[in-house]
Amino acid sequence: MNIMEQIRHHRLVPVIKLDEASDAPPLAEALCEGGLPVAEITFRTEAAKDAIRLMTRQNPQMLVGAGSLTNAGQAEQAVDAGASFLVSAGFSRQVTEFALDNNIPVFPGICTPTELMLLVEYGLPVAKFFPAEQYGGLKTIKALSAPFPNMSFMPTGGIGPENITDYLAFSKIIACGGSWMVKDSMIRGHEFDKIRALTKEAVGLVQKEA
Repeated sequence: MNIMEQIRHHRLVPVIKLDEASDAPPLAEALCEGGLPVAEITFRTEAAKDAIRLMTRQNPQMLVGAGSLTNAGQAEQAVDAGASFLVSAGFSRQVTEFALDNNIPVFPGICTPTELMLLVEYGLPVAKFFPAEQYGGLKTIKALSAPFPNMSFMPTGGIGPENITDYLAFSKIIACGGSWMVKDSMIRGHEFDKIRALTKEAVGLVQKEA
């Protein structure tokens, strides 16, 4: 499967903030043992680049991407570290053009029709809808899908066990981003057994909508 197909297959992308790169290997192990070998490591901390490098080197079976990118320099660092896909919270021409020039899947963040038009101009097939719940959630995605029938979505923000199946039931959504199984506090507390258990529960939940 290509990267887009892998994301569609897993249906859930854990969105992770790591303060210490040394937490990346045990976290990756917990995710894989929980049945979800995919992760989006956000570039919101200094540890992001090294965390991606450790995670991809020690767990080559994982699909690891970089999130919260704001410029081409970060995107280049992420790819050099081993990231297989790129995600931005909003639309960035720098990040988008870097990804396209290097044949890397990219998911720019949008929440309006005007922003979606930019993705259409660049020929991108999937938009990250963020922050999903704060901008109307599934109702807004369905409304946006009408004038953009060829666009698919990966919503992130406010999504959890209580609403993820509603999102995934809509055919235009390839996967959802979520962080409830990898909360910052659990990672800092090294609660990897808890992360493993929550990941396993999440996998069971999303696969019901497969």
